[in-house]
Amino acid sequence: MWQAEAVVDLAAIRANVELLKAKTSAEVMAVVKADGYGHGAVHSARAALAGGATWLGVRSLPEALELRAAGLTAPILAWLLPPGTPLREGVLADVDLSVSSVGQLAELADEVRRIDRVARVHLKIDTGLHRNGAPPDVWPKLVEAAAQAQADGVLEIVGVWSHLACADELGDPSIDRQLQVFHDALATAELAGVAPRLRHIANSAATLTRPDTHFDLVRPGVAVYGLSPIAGETFGLRPAMTVRAPIALVKRVPAGEGVSYGHTYVTARETTLCLIPIGYADGVPRHASSSGPVWVNGRRFEIAGRVCMDQFVLDCDDALVTAGDEAILFGPGDDGEPTADDWAATVGTINYEIVTRFGRSGVPRRYRG
Repeated sequence: MWQAEAVVDLAAIRANVELLKAKTSAEVMAVVKADGYGHGAVHSARAALAGGATWLGVRSLPEALELRAAGLTAPILAWLLPPGTPLREGVLADVDLSVSSVGQLAELADEVRRIDRVARVHLKIDTGLHRNGAPPDVWPKLVEAAAQAQADGVLEIVGVWSHLACADELGDPSIDRQLQVFHDALATAELAGVAPRLRHIANSAATLTRPDTHFDLVRPGVAVYGLSPIAGETFGLRPAMTVRAPIALVKRVPAGEGVSYGHTYVTARETTLCLIPIGYADGVPRHASSSGPVWVNGRRFEIAGRVCMDQFVLDCDDALVTAGDEAILFGPGDDGEPTADDWAATVGTINYEIVTRFGRSGVPRRYRG
């Protein structure tokens, strides 16, 4: 008997990328970090490329090398590279690397001189998110150092890029402020003789709503998987993940019985309880205790009591349910089943977190489409 699974619709990923590609004249980088937002990095990357993406984006060098080991030859950008990262391996694997400081640039240059290769880099400017990237006052020094390294044949400056803080908040003034800083950074780079082939700043939200941010490349992430970055708007995207499990056990209990740890839920009447064999070790948020919506035989029920490490309970009232029936935690919503957005609203988080919880968890993935 199957235990639980995350079903990933690769046709939906392809269609989502096709939709995103149709909204821009820029190239599309499909972001497949965090194991493809829980959908599986390699399978998701292949589907995205089939849908028209020409680039792949990842957080770390190990993520990039996983894609290369799977035989993917498309350009890949890796952007979170702390000191000590084996940059040499990335260069040898033809992975583009992001550089945010003069020190990081020097570390990379030292590595590539030892292997007689040219590194492909994207220089990152911090336009206001204040995570990674060179601050504007440091940017001229980074650009000059990079231009000199390029003249020395150590590296090729492929891109200049940044990341938006509030693109999912339509009309937020920070978007225009960041965009102006980005334009200024590009002008500084041009004065230093740096003319990158790719300029990129747009994430999923900006790809969908701000064509003035598209430049040469857009970097959609969550939208690739059919989840909207903007509450209340779907943009025609189709969610690709469905998480489901079989009912493991059905029992009748009288009124007044406590359910699960701590007896935080007490039955109000004689009722049917259903045991679902999936829990927080598998990706189900513990914050969904006594609230998470689950679809069984055409009806929505809520989790009764606390989510446990590997199971939770539903109070199914007098519904006709039997062991082995399918319980859907979330899916695309076609038949009324809950969606990742519903779960996010229930536990006070974002849809990104709901799906990524199932990446490399104990729940196996099955692919279709």
